[in-house]
Amino acid sequence: MDASRRQGGIQQLLAAEQEAQQIVNAARNAKSARLRQAKEEAEREIAEYRAQMEADFQRKVAESSGDSGANVKRLEQETDEKIVQLKQQAANVSPEVIQMLLRHVTTVKN
Repeated sequence: MDASRRQGGIQQLLAAEQEAQQIVNAARNAKSARLRQAKEEAEREIAEYRAQMEADFQRKVAESSGDSGANVKRLEQETDEKIVQLKQQAANVSPEVIQMLLRHVTTVKN
C-alpha cells in the first residue's frame, strides 16, 4: 500500500501543481488585460485633454486675432494723441529755448 499511497500522493501533487499553474496563468492574463485596459483609458483621457487644450488655444487665437483690428485702431489713436501732446509741449517751451539760445550766442566771454 505504501507504493500506491505514494503514487496517489504524487498524483495529488502533480494535480495541485497544474492547478496552481492555471491560477498563475489566469492571474497573468487578468493582469495583462487590465494593463491593456488602463493603457486604452489613459490614451482616451490624453486624447480628450489634448482636444480640450487645442479648443482652448484656438478660442484664444480667435479672440486675440479678432481684437487685433481694434487694438491697431486704439494704438493709432493713442499715438496720434501723444503726437499732438508733444507738439503742444514743444510749442509751449519753444520761446524759452529760443531766448536761451540767443542769450548764449550773443554773450561774449573773454
